[in-house]
Amino acid sequence: MILRINQIKLPVLHTKEALDQAVQRSIHSKTVPEYSIAKQSIDARDKDRLRYSYSVDLPDVKVDGRQLSRLLSNKNIMFTEKKEYDFLKLVSSSSQSRERKSLRHPPVIVGTGPAGLFCGYQLAKAGYQPILIERGLPVEERCRQIESYWQGAELNPECNVQFGEGGAGTYSDGKLNTTIKDKAGRIDEVLRTFVKFGAPADICYVNKPHIGTDLLQDVVRNMRRAILELGGQVWFDTCLTDLQIRSDIHVPAGMLQGITLRQQGVIRDIPCESLILAIGHSARDTFSLLQEKGIYMTPKAFAVGLRIEHPAEMIHASQYGTSKEAEALPAADYKLTHQTQEGRAVYSFCMCPGGHIVDASSQPGHIAVNGMSYRSRNGRNSNSAIVVNVTPEDFDGTGPLAGMEFQEKWERAAWLSGQGRVPLQLFGDYQAHRPSTSLGGITPDLKGKYAFADLNDCLPKFVNNAIISGIMSFEHRIRGFAREDGILCGIESRTSSPVRIERNQYYSSNIDGIFPCGEGAGYAGGITSAAVDGIKVAEAIAGQYEPGY
Repeated sequence: MILRINQIKLPVLHTKEALDQAVQRSIHSKTVPEYSIAKQSIDARDKDRLRYSYSVDLPDVKVDGRQLSRLLSNKNIMFTEKKEYDFLKLVSSSSQSRERKSLRHPPVIVGTGPAGLFCGYQLAKAGYQPILIERGLPVEERCRQIESYWQGAELNPECNVQFGEGGAGTYSDGKLNTTIKDKAGRIDEVLRTFVKFGAPADICYVNKPHIGTDLLQDVVRNMRRAILELGGQVWFDTCLTDLQIRSDIHVPAGMLQGITLRQQGVIRDIPCESLILAIGHSARDTFSLLQEKGIYMTPKAFAVGLRIEHPAEMIHASQYGTSKEAEALPAADYKLTHQTQEGRAVYSFCMCPGGHIVDASSQPGHIAVNGMSYRSRNGRNSNSAIVVNVTPEDFDGTGPLAGMEFQEKWERAAWLSGQGRVPLQLFGDYQAHRPSTSLGGITPDLKGKYAFADLNDCLPKFVNNAIISGIMSFEHRIRGFAREDGILCGIESRTSSPVRIERNQYYSSNIDGIFPCGEGAGYAGGITSAAVDGIKVAEAIAGQYEPGY
């Protein structure tokens, strides 16, 4: 058991010695005890008295019974237990009721986003020698191609902000906060693994951790190298194009026997009995293939909207004030929600303090945007998506891919509106339903080419109305949020997967040997939750199969 002290409040400009002394006073010790920071957050409720709030853990406190009783009478001091992640123990417990089969070939993981990387890393450590396939390129070449596209080069549909080593998360903000709960210690395992491969140590304790797009590139490269050193393989420029499925009296639903790949332009078949689909939320051709092959999928609710951009200084002043202490704080974020009279949920999504809007398109003739920040978060503007929930009832069809088709329809409309560039409009013009012709007091911080347009043409009317209602409501929370020269661009359509690939309690689809995984399969909503799901699927694979090769 570990003794945890909560609610240690210190001024923003405090020293390490001040925290040492606060911990020492809390337990009435004559010396500074050994401790680690469990959580750090900003208390900005009083802008005239900004403070950091800490929780710290003391692993080895030596006190007698009377002292301990006195300590525990303080409501901010308690015992806690840190759950250490144990892959082999979890695999053992999950496989007790099933006899493990012997694999003749290594498991194949489709996609190297967080779900695929963490699944591959755990399997590699356990001796499974997984093969990771990625339709895009290694992160070094991927970065060059994306920068070239933003400068005006032709879009590469196989390697872009959505596809390539690291997945879509590599070109985001590297946000790691999550709402999922996991008693097995997988979340801490994800954070520790990121730190091991080059992420800053503070992601293990800050309230809203982020790595930053620039550092994420090094982290995913280091994870790839570790997988290779452990006996795994990573094949780039390799796309899944077909599945060989056998059905007979023993497996009427079907069993995977092999897969077809397009590898560097050459078609090849390889045997495969265990396929992990960590395909990401934008693998539309793969979704179509899965439907054709009879893999059970259902349409899923998600959200669509626009990116909004304000001066970072304006957001920071609204959240923290303008004192010296406020200036010392990292760029301010926000989280805003609104319910329209019609019952639509409107909310900020993927907020990027001091960040950039990026052209995140992955399909020729279609436009999608996203936000990203570097580790420093020192860009001149801050942005977030203002999105509206859409459900299967809003889609034109009823099939499993109706949500995907909804995305494609409006991304095509955005491409046409911007004549092949990111369509951009000032908020005042958006309200008035007229195309913008010039900028106001804000200069866009957008990676990619843009064109003035009317964003009302890029989304359904109910979404536009809800966005306007939400932005006007958010003005009451952040002064200037609804300013007429606020910049909007779109569309934000890839908030989460439009489908869920069904799986059972053993993480298998209806086809034996196929394991849906991560955000694209509909089981995660960000980097951390996708990584955790990747670990869960690795446990499931190891619980059902043993390497026989």
